[in-house]
Amino acid sequence: MQNHHPIFRTGIGQDSHRFLPEDSSKPCIIGGVIFDNVPGLSSESDGDVVYHAICNAITSLTGVRILGGIARDLCRKDGITDSEVYLKHALKTLKRQKIVHAALTIEGKRPRFEDKIDAMRKKIAHALEIHLEQVGITATSGEGLTDFGCGDGLQCICIITAAETQ
Repeated sequence: MQNHHPIFRTGIGQDSHRFLPEDSSKPCIIGGVIFDNVPGLSSESDGDVVYHAICNAITSLTGVRILGGIARDLCRKDGITDSEVYLKHALKTLKRQKIVHAALTIEGKRPRFEDKIDAMRKKIAHALEIHLEQVGITATSGEGLTDFGCGDGLQCICIITAAETQ
């Protein structure tokens, strides 16, 4: 009799971007949610550090370069700057793996995240095709110890847990 225990794998991803100047008209999108009264993030794409960190965590699982490969081509050749599109491509690289949990930590002095974390969790859960309870987000100001903590930009670290499927 064979035991069929699930095999779990972990992917780690990180992304960071500086804020554009205060007079920039580019929206600030974090975790698929627009944040008002904050300049957008410097990037060829929408600069969504949360979705980018998730893509990088998926790359860590699969070895398929999403942001430096697929997303760059989508952005430069097709003009697609929506990070949710990049994430959909990343999910297609998970051949025999199913995401079972996403843990995210965002570091930045601004914006304040308390009122938007629930909306971000919903957007991420929907994008990853998992339940809301399978997405955890924490945010820290960084206490001024880094450029992010001084308000110059944002950083996100993501850990994805995936189970191999048969």
